[in-house]
Parts: sequence; structure tokens; C-alpha cells
Amino acid sequence: MILFHLAPTRVLAVWRRNFLVWKQLAGASMLGNFGDPFLYLLGLGYGLGAYIGDMGGIPYMAYLASGILCSSAMNTATFESLYSAFTRMNQQGTWESMLATPVRVQEIIAGEQIWAATKSLISGTAIFLVAGLLGGIQQWETALLALPVIFLIGLAFSGPALAICAISPSYDFFLYYFTLAVTPMFLFCGVFYPIDTLPNPVQLIAQLLPLTHAVALIRPLLTEMPLTLPWLHVGVLALYAAGGFTLATRLASRRLIR
Repeated sequence: MILFHLAPTRVLAVWRRNFLVWKQLAGASMLGNFGDPFLYLLGLGYGLGAYIGDMGGIPYMAYLASGILCSSAMNTATFESLYSAFTRMNQQGTWESMLATPVRVQEIIAGEQIWAATKSLISGTAIFLVAGLLGGIQQWETALLALPVIFLIGLAFSGPALAICAISPSYDFFLYYFTLAVTPMFLFCGVFYPIDTLPNPVQLIAQLLPLTHAVALIRPLLTEMPLTLPWLHVGVLALYAAGGFTLATRLASRRLIR
């Protein structure tokens, strides 16, 4: 199986199928993706921010907004690639139906991954606009560059989540992934505070995680903080996206093709 030998029209067909289904439930979906980050920005940005003042030389609202934007992209892509994808794979039999057509496993995974990244971009754009209204964006000259980065973040988190989806026996299995991977990244990868305040071993681990690099890219684009090593951060996110795609394709093939 040649993993990256993809037919764009087939990938687009998988993406379009998911988009048409989502469009019928877009209101409820957007509320779920948008509600929690909005409350974090209001509650912590104004409440906690009044006591903290500046962090890293910028107002805490601006510091927090960039972190919440990244974590929202992570959560949106992860939920879509776990719960929604598992429903299509296991409960509805959608993936098996697609395999009865010329669509192959790698094209299903690619379509799912791009769709999850699209949802990250949709919800991230809404949070981006709210962050701007709340004063969380300082550098409008570079802020719009954050939007394609949000899409890349969605790809980076969707790939590994689809790999977990492919081996999951039930929805309950996803709790392991959230407890062992998603929640630690949310807490220790620079969303709420600089990672250099953490013990050295934890800092080293955090540097290996994709959310750290997502925050390191997004925060300087939205604030007055300097952007350092951008290609390293882009490379790490791209590596997670490509590696997750490869692993998810192989695991899904074992499960679906007998």
C-alpha cells in the first residue's frame, strides 16, 4: 500500500460527505466548539488577568487568547477524529460503505484528517474574532497568518487521534487518550503560563509535544512577543500530521480490510 498515493477527488468526496452532514447540525456543533474557549477567555482573561497583570511582557488577556486558540484547535480536531470518526467507522459503517467504492483507506483517513482540520479552522476563526473584540490580539499586521497555522494544528492533532480511533473498541477507550495525552498538553504546554516555570524534566517532555510548538507559533503572531525558530515549530506539527496519517492508515487497514 502506497500511503501518500492519494486521489484528490476521492479525498474531497470524503471531506464533502462530512461537511454536508455537519452543515445540518452546524449551530449545535459551533456552540460546543466555541462555548468553552469563550468562557475561558472571559473568566480567566478578565478575572485572573486582573490579578496577574502582564505575563511574558504582554497583558494576560493577550497571552491567554493565543493559548486558548491553540488548545481549541487541538480539542476540536481531537473530538472530531475520535468520537465522530468512530461513529462513522464503527456504529454507522460509513467507512466500510466507502470502501465498497473506489475510495481506499488512505483516502478515507486523509479526508477525515482534512475535515477535522477544517473544523478546527472554523471554530478557531470564531474564537479569533472574539479574542480580537476582547483585546486579545495586539499585532493585527501578522494576526491573520495564524489562520493557516490553525489548520496545520488541526492536521497535527487529527492524525494521532485517528490512529487511536482505529484501535478503539468503544467510546470509553478515548478517556485514556484524553487523560494521558490531551489534558497534560492542555496544562503543561504553555497555554496558561510559560513552560520555563516548570521543572526541567517536564520542560523537556513539553518540547516534544505538538501543542507547545503550536503555541510558540501562534502567540508571536497575535502579540508583541518575538517569533523564534518558526520552521522548527512548523516542522514538528507537520511531522505529527504525516506520522499520524501513516499510523492511522495502517491501523485502520488492519481493522477494516480482512
